[in-house]
Amino acid sequence: MAAPAAGRSHRTPQFVYAAGTEALPEGCEGKLELLQTALVFECSQGRVTAPYTSITLMQYHPKVSREVRKMKLKWAVKPTSESSKHNLFFTLLFSVDGGTQAMILRVLPETMRPYLAEIELRTGHRVDVEQLY
Repeated sequence: MAAPAAGRSHRTPQFVYAAGTEALPEGCEGKLELLQTALVFECSQGRVTAPYTSITLMQYHPKVSREVRKMKLKWAVKPTSESSKHNLFFTLLFSVDGGTQAMILRVLPETMRPYLAEIELRTGHRVDVEQLY
């Protein structure tokens, strides 16, 4: 793989909290970290930790699936049916103390692409990917 061109600014990949059951504000920009035992999203307003063993669903689609939008969860920020050709939605469902939690992040494909294989490797589950091309 070629090195970045000299002088090109390197920007930290941005993930944006779009919806979920966590008490984070919609639009909170942050980073996604793949730690040894958990996936962690952290923004200035807080963090969400999803242990790999607790993850039950992962989707990366142009819009949040109807199945997820219709789930009867305690949404702090309810997902919409908006669709985007540029930003896709990484949807993650995970179990905490017997209850289902959700985190939906808006992220560009070029930012998400390097994460997909690593997430699948660490969780042992496939990410359901649907893209518009």
